Amino acid sequence: MDILILVLLSLAGILLLVLELFLIPGIGMAGIAGGGCLIGAVVYAYMAIGTTAGHITFFAVLLASAIAVYAFYKSKAIEKVGLDTTIDDKVELADPGKKIGRLQEEAEKMDSKENV
Repeated sequence: MDILILVLLSLAGILLLVLELFLIPGIGMAGIAGGGCLIGAVVYAYMAIGTTAGHITFFAVLLASAIAVYAFYKSKAIEKVGLDTTIDDKVELADPGKKIGRLQEEAEKMDSKENV
């Protein structure tokens, strides 16, 4: 029964972490719950079964987490979530005296449109 609890906690933790990585980006409840399940599995293994099982569970959880993170980066899911654009527009600055003149011209155009 102890090993079933360890397996279920570990699988739930990895599933929640993968869900956090792939579907729900950000540090949310799924990531926190997944980390809690993994830590709970390791602590339970140390307390209920023994030191050897604790060590095995600890390294299995580390390996499974590393594989999940590696799969996340290899799947290029971060490119689908992130913004990857370039802006090619250029801003041309006018001489300081011309800025006010341009604004006055635009204001006059707007006033003439309102009066029509």
